[in-house]
Amino acid sequence: MKEFADLNVGDEFYSECMISCAELDAYLLFSGIKNIIYEDKKSSEEKKTVSGRAILSKMEGEFTRLEEMYGNFLIFYGVDGDQNWNNRQTRFLKPLHTGDKLKIKFTISEKREINDESGLIGVDFEGKNEEGKVIVISKRNLYQIKKSLPVSQL
Repeated sequence: MKEFADLNVGDEFYSECMISCAELDAYLLFSGIKNIIYEDKKSSEEKKTVSGRAILSKMEGEFTRLEEMYGNFLIFYGVDGDQNWNNRQTRFLKPLHTGDKLKIKFTISEKREINDESGLIGVDFEGKNEEGKVIVISKRNLYQIKKSLPVSQL
């Protein structure tokens, strides 16, 4: 695990995952999303288009499970958009289907002090498919992170 002091702007971390039909169905049930595209009566073995928010949720989950992150007190702080990107935050460029591999790159794009106990890191997410084509870009996902762990966590 890396603590706040160990993280630097430009650090990159990688993960791979996929979203199954069952995971997508559970996400749609939990979120209450009602959209005809997800109400397709295909069998659970066929590929379905994955909701953009489901993709982002999976990416955030992968970020919190990274060896370098797990064990930190991370609080999702918000998304402000990137001033260098016309204040946009996320763009979905291609569809992702259930069962497709998602290769994720996480890049620390910002790091600043909040107070004596906490810092803030901005993390850019980039997800590609198996062919290396970009599926999603999400900039400045902000996380408040404790600067050090309590003695009981060490």
